[in-house]
This record gives sequence, C-alpha cells and structure tokens, in this order.
Amino acid sequence: ETPTRWKRLPGVLTPKQMRDLLEAPNPDAGRLWLRDRTMLELMYAAGLRASEVGVLALRDHNDTLNVLRVTGKGRKQRLVPIGRPAQAWTRRYLEELRPHLARFDDGRDDQRLLLSHTGRPLERVAVWQIVRRNARLAGIRDVHPHRLRHSFATHLLAGGADLRVVQELLGHADIATTQIYTHVDRSRLREVVRKHHPRG
Repeated sequence: ETPTRWKRLPGVLTPKQMRDLLEAPNPDAGRLWLRDRTMLELMYAAGLRASEVGVLALRDHNDTLNVLRVTGKGRKQRLVPIGRPAQAWTRRYLEELRPHLARFDDGRDDQRLLLSHTGRPLERVAVWQIVRRNARLAGIRDVHPHRLRHSFATHLLAGGADLRVVQELLGHADIATTQIYTHVDRSRLREVVRKHHPRG
C-alpha cells in the first residue's frame, strides 16, 4: 500500500477522557446541561456523526428495546443498541427538559429528539459547539464530534468486538473504512505479542 493511500489515523479519547467529557455538563450552567449530557451520551453510545444528531426523531428512540434508529449517509438507516447510561439520560431528558424546549417553537413540535434553546432541531454547528465547550470544561484539547465516533469504535474493538459488527454499528458500506480502527489500539497489540510470542 503506497503512502498516498494511507489514511490519517483518527484521534481517540481514552476511557477516562471520555468519562470526563460525559460528566462535563454542569447543572450550574443552566438547564441545557441535561440536553448536552444526553447528546454526548448518545453520540458515544451509538457512534453518531454530527450530521446524524440533529435528524434523530422521537420515534427513532425505542425505550423498550433500548435501540436507536440512526439515519446516516445516503439516508441509510441502522439500528444501534444503546447502553443503560445513555438510555437513562435520554429518558430523564425526555421527561424533564424536552417538553419545555418544545414550547418555544411557536407551539409547533417537529418531533426531533434533541432540541435547541429555541425548540428547533440541533444544527450541525450547534453539535460542534456543545462538544467543544464541554471538552474545554473537561480540560481536553482538540475534541470534535467525530472523535466521539472514533472512540466508540476503538473502545469496542479494544474490548473484543468483531470488526464486522463494528462496521454495521458505524454504518460503513466498506469494511476497509472500519479497518482503520484496528490500527489505533497499538498498546493492545504490543501486549498480545508480549504475552503470547515466545520471544515477546
């Protein structure tokens, strides 16, 4: 493979950095902290792109099955199971905050899941701003929405998830796009060699 075909390896947050970022939204910063926490939890739990956040509809969240229906590139849909923390934060946001935000939009509610302070769907630039603001609060530099997606994939693979499963969860059409994440967790590879190779 020639250098011109190499892709830049994605930046990944450590599990501790990820935890710090998720816990950054502060109740003292105003009521939108709950929406911010929910958004960050869903982005990490489902490996969402920034463009996928704003189009999430209420009907895309299944509280019974604990899955999120995500509409990705080319309007291709995928079902992503979400863990208990993301589910709990989403439930709390839907009960405590979303009804108040929906009232601001001239009485109309277009049924999007995550809303702005004016009751409108979150735009991509707002998603970026929320991620960066909370990363600063957590003391983490150079964080953008896609780093949460990179971290989602890398942490799954580091935990032993199958590459094909991660491909499906990310909504990648080509396995080669997902394979870049196999190169990221070098420390795990070194550990395997050290442990299992006779000359490790």
